[in-house]
Amino acid sequence: MSSLISSSNPEGTDMDVQTSRVVPDGGYGWIVVAAVALINMTNQSILSVFGQLFVGELQQMQEDSFTAALITNLNSLALNFSGLFIGPAIKSFKPRNVAATGCVLVSLGLALCAFGTESWHFIVGYSFFVGFGLGLISPSTFMAINSYFSSKRGRAVGVSLAGAGLGQVLIPHLVRYLLENQGFRYAVLAMSALSLTGLFGAAFLKPLNPPTKHNNRRHIRLLAEADGEKTQSTPLQVVIVPSNQSKFETIPPQTDTLCSRMGHRLVQAMDLELLKDLVFWSIIVGMALVYTATINFTMIFPGFLGQTAGLNSQMVAFCMSMVAGADIVCRLLLPIITDHLRIPYRVVFLVGIAGLFVARCVLAENQALPVIISMSILTGMMKSATVINNNLTISAHCRSEKLAGGLGLSMMSKGVIVITVGQLLGWVRDYADSYIICLYVQGAILLVVVLVWTPEIFYRHRKQRRTTTKSMETQSVDAAEEVAKLNK
Repeated sequence: MSSLISSSNPEGTDMDVQTSRVVPDGGYGWIVVAAVALINMTNQSILSVFGQLFVGELQQMQEDSFTAALITNLNSLALNFSGLFIGPAIKSFKPRNVAATGCVLVSLGLALCAFGTESWHFIVGYSFFVGFGLGLISPSTFMAINSYFSSKRGRAVGVSLAGAGLGQVLIPHLVRYLLENQGFRYAVLAMSALSLTGLFGAAFLKPLNPPTKHNNRRHIRLLAEADGEKTQSTPLQVVIVPSNQSKFETIPPQTDTLCSRMGHRLVQAMDLELLKDLVFWSIIVGMALVYTATINFTMIFPGFLGQTAGLNSQMVAFCMSMVAGADIVCRLLLPIITDHLRIPYRVVFLVGIAGLFVARCVLAENQALPVIISMSILTGMMKSATVINNNLTISAHCRSEKLAGGLGLSMMSKGVIVITVGQLLGWVRDYADSYIICLYVQGAILLVVVLVWTPEIFYRHRKQRRTTTKSMETQSVDAAEEVAKLNK
């Protein structure tokens, strides 16, 4: 059988070996998890110290807050629209190489910012280089972890993301020390050097089941071929002409145009076939709305605590630490519980959305200190449920060969929603001049996702249970018939 496969299809043997491998759910996979945690701690946490690093320097350059907001928004834009390239990149190259490239881009972007003298230097360095680099890191590291885990995938992703949370706790103190003792330039250069330590982690990203070699390069060669060369390499085509049709009316065989071939290659490279699935649309748009509401809440939460709730700076920092602390703890503990109970990733994501909605509404209605502290903890817990299960929800819905493209399309949807809905949330805050109204609008967005997802998930669950019950009944009937035949 194996000789037949190898003789008829040279690539078939590799595919069979790949599919026969057993996912270890651990082993070397935990080294991969530790490597990804290191990459996240030294690169993904860079986003949390933007204001600490650059706002003071921008003020010395006499730039207003609009410039700082523009830099962060363009960074988010580049980060999410890197999804346009991430699918073909992971298919054509190893996730290890893509993650290493992302670390180099982050380091290069920060190095450019260290020597920046005008605002556009920060836009080029931080917005585009750092943003695009971070966009390459997240899906490629997830793909590396995904190949080593199945039932323990949630806790593996949670531990790797806890590295980013740990970096968000430790790196601000390092940045403060460097700014006070060495100044802006050396502080940013130190962050640039720190991001390069992610290359050490990327060296350990060895996927257990490397993805099948994609034919992107072959696609490019085919596009470069002339039509004449392609027709020479194809077998002779015979056109049958009906007797009542003259030879001058013979219809020539239809040939693909360059545009159609390019479109076909683009669809294959980016897995655009996923866009035919309405459930996939619901998933990526819903997650993009939650992502946008989370970013907006992070921006307004300190102002809400200081101006609306009337807390001093020490209590504001305490409440924000409660959010971060609960987030880190739940990133470690929540996947253990959900994996043990075998709760679907999307259901856990939905519970997180509902919890964030409740926290927003309670904060808008009551600004007592005990309520704020408890809702800060709830926000951190529910935020971890959405962050951990973001890519996991995509992986549960997409086939393995379509996962890279699915992650890229999800990132692009976030970029589009951030530009549109995110800007709308900012306009609401400025127009209403109220943090409470902004919290209610965020809650409305989260409620829409809950109302759309809940009936769909319930319907699919009922349908799956009905199918499982029917198959079990069929098997029992067949077994009873076999027993009856044996008794005869």
